[in-house]
Amino acid sequence: MSASFEVASHIKNYRVSIGDDLLTDCASGVDDHIFLCDQFFTSHLAGGGRRLISIAATEQAKSLDQMSDVIIRLREAGATRKTVLIAVGGGVIQDIATFCASIYMRGIPWLYLPSTLLGMVDSCIGGKSAINVGPYKNIVGNYYPPEAVLIDSAMVQSLGVEQKVAGLCEAAKICYARGNESFERYLALDPAVDINGLKLATLIELSLLAKKWFVETDEFDQNERLLLNFGHTFGHAIEGATGFRISHGVAVGVGMLAALYHARMVYGSDQLAHRAIVLEQHIRFLLTRMPELPGILAATDPDSLFDRFVADKKHTISAYTIIGLTQDGSLQLDRLPRGAQSDATIRRIFTAIVQPIFLSAAPSRDL
Repeated sequence: MSASFEVASHIKNYRVSIGDDLLTDCASGVDDHIFLCDQFFTSHLAGGGRRLISIAATEQAKSLDQMSDVIIRLREAGATRKTVLIAVGGGVIQDIATFCASIYMRGIPWLYLPSTLLGMVDSCIGGKSAINVGPYKNIVGNYYPPEAVLIDSAMVQSLGVEQKVAGLCEAAKICYARGNESFERYLALDPAVDINGLKLATLIELSLLAKKWFVETDEFDQNERLLLNFGHTFGHAIEGATGFRISHGVAVGVGMLAALYHARMVYGSDQLAHRAIVLEQHIRFLLTRMPELPGILAATDPDSLFDRFVADKKHTISAYTIIGLTQDGSLQLDRLPRGAQSDATIRRIFTAIVQPIFLSAAPSRDL
């Protein structure tokens, strides 16, 4: 399968292409280029006179104090204002490439070839970078779209189960946020960790076209695009409190279950909308492919979860900000007034998350 579409941006439009053997051909026609890649691809890309900067793709690698090292390596490699940076890797590499390409000599062009399913279905479009500072995750960043995004879905077959689960959780979230038709088309593809071939390529295109609507409607996260933060406020707290033993996409999956648990607290266990229940069941189905997950959550301190939740950058001085659900299952921006009542609600959710039953069945209102 091959597909191509353009994403409109106030900064610059860019083309997304889905096809085969794109890693081999990604530098075709680009004379002056430097690769920035995950260390996994070092042996594949090394040689042939290529200039290459490889990075261990960890959360620590995308900290602000590490950005100066990347800038120095670009300069030492001879990068000029006309050099094209070709980024190959997952979300960490994308964040680093977006940020560094935007500030090196006040901006150089870059291309992105995502290597993770999460990158392919979600983060590769939208043009955002997110960089950590000290203990604060994704606290700084900017918008700087690539010249093009090249997606080779065959690369998914080399991924482990956790990376596939992470990508599918994000794809489910995006399609659910876009509406019933998009979510039903997603489910019709029977998404599971063994999805491949035409179904996988179709799922990637479906998810990206759903996200394209949010990006083009609200590029700078002021209104509609905020709905794509569904599961993220809880998820970021889970990532950090577990010492990043749980990857971003999986944490977002658990975070969506936390938001659904909150909806049950608000409306009652038997009042959750049918499509929200379908989403809940699907995310639980995906997460069951990670038998180690309940143990990791059970060993996590609820107080640490709460503290990291409170520190999230999306909150205001007077309210906690989450993406919740209406009674009909639609997503909405919820602001919970800071204070004892909201604190007790959030703590109750995190206390539920660390219980073994949380991932195995829909929690009752009284859990």
